[in-house]
Amino acid sequence: MAELVTGEAVAVEIKVARLASRACALLLDLMLQLVVLNFALGLAQMTALVADDAWTAGLVILITVVVQVGYPCAFETMTRGRTIGKLALGLRVVSDDGGPIRFRQALVRALAGYVEFWALAGAPALLASLFSKRGKRLGDLFAGTVVIQERVSSTSIYGPIAVMPPQLAGWAQTLELSQLPDELAMTARQYLARFWDLLPEVRDALGQRITDQVTALVSPPPPPGVRPEILLSAILAERRRRDEWRLAQRRARRMRIAGQHPTGWPGQAIPAPAMAMAGPAPVPAAPMGPPAPPPFSGPVPGRPAFLPPTNYGSGPYQEVLTQPPPGYRPPPGPPRHPPPHPYPYGSQPQGQQPPYPRQGPPMGPPPQGPPRPPQEHP
Repeated sequence: MAELVTGEAVAVEIKVARLASRACALLLDLMLQLVVLNFALGLAQMTALVADDAWTAGLVILITVVVQVGYPCAFETMTRGRTIGKLALGLRVVSDDGGPIRFRQALVRALAGYVEFWALAGAPALLASLFSKRGKRLGDLFAGTVVIQERVSSTSIYGPIAVMPPQLAGWAQTLELSQLPDELAMTARQYLARFWDLLPEVRDALGQRITDQVTALVSPPPPPGVRPEILLSAILAERRRRDEWRLAQRRARRMRIAGQHPTGWPGQAIPAPAMAMAGPAPVPAAPMGPPAPPPFSGPVPGRPAFLPPTNYGSGPYQEVLTQPPPGYRPPPGPPRHPPPHPYPYGSQPQGQQPPYPRQGPPMGPPPQGPPRPPQEHP
C-alpha cells in the first residue's frame, strides 16, 4: 500500500502493482505485439514483388513503429491506462495525482518502453523498478505515472477485517473501550488489513507496538500468551459490535417516534415504549353518505299544507325528495290550485290593461254613519 495525494490535497491509500504482476502483463503485451508484427511484416514483404525496395523498407519501418509504439500509446489513451495485458491482470496506469493518464503521458511511456524493452531487453526497467519505492520504471519516472493494482479480491473489500476469536469472547464483553481513540483504532485496523503483506519480523514488531498502545487504554488486562494480531482482532470486533448495537438502538428509537414498528437487534429484546395506549385501537369511522333531507310535516288544521315539489332534478336529494314523506296523506277533495289567469302576462287587450298601482297609503274601508256636510271656507 502507498499513499497518493490527489489534486484536491486528499491523501488516498492505493495498492501499487507488484513487479511480478507487471512482468506478466508486459509478457502478454509483448506476445501479442510479436504476433501482429510478424503478420504485418509478412504482408509488407509481399509488396516487394510489385514495388521497389525503398517502398518496402519504408513500410516495414512504419509497421514496426505502429506496433511497438502506437499499440501501448493508443490503448492506454483510449482505455485510460490499460492495455490488453494490464486488463487481464487487473492493472491500470494513473497519474501521480490519481487522475487518468493523458495522451502525452502515454506517448512518453511508449517511447521510453521501446528503448527499455525492445532495444535494451528490459534491463533499465528492471533496475528502476527495484530501486523505486512505487516500482516505477523509467517511462513512469519521465511521464509522472504509476501502475496500481485495480482489481483486488472481494474478501479484502467486503469481508470483515476484525473477527472475534472464540477464546476471547467472554473477556471482550467486559472491556472498557471509552478511552480508545479513533486514530489508534484505525491504525490497528490498517495493521490487520496489511498483515500478510508485511515481512514476518516487521509484522511481529509492529503488532507488538500497536498492541502495547491499545492495551494501555483498555481494561481489564488481556489474558497472557495471546498473539498481538488475535488480541487486536478481538478488541476491534467488540468495538464494532457495540457501535452497531448503539446504531440499532438509535434507529429503533427514531422508528418509535415516527409511529413505525421497530425491528429488533439480533439477540436483543426491544424495550417497551414509555407510554402505551390502553385498550384496543379505535375503530375508524364509516364513510359518510349524503346528508338526510329535512322532514316534511303533515297538514295541521288551520294551517296550509306544504307540498314538496314533484321534481328536484339531479342532486343528493333526488331519490329521497321525489317520493312523498312517510305517513303523508293528501287532503280530501280536488287539489287546491290557484285559478289560471284569463290572459297570460303580456297578452291582455290594450284597453283592459290594469292601471298603475295607486301611489300613497293604502285605502281603508269607507267611513260608517251619515255623510258630513261640506265645510265652507271664508
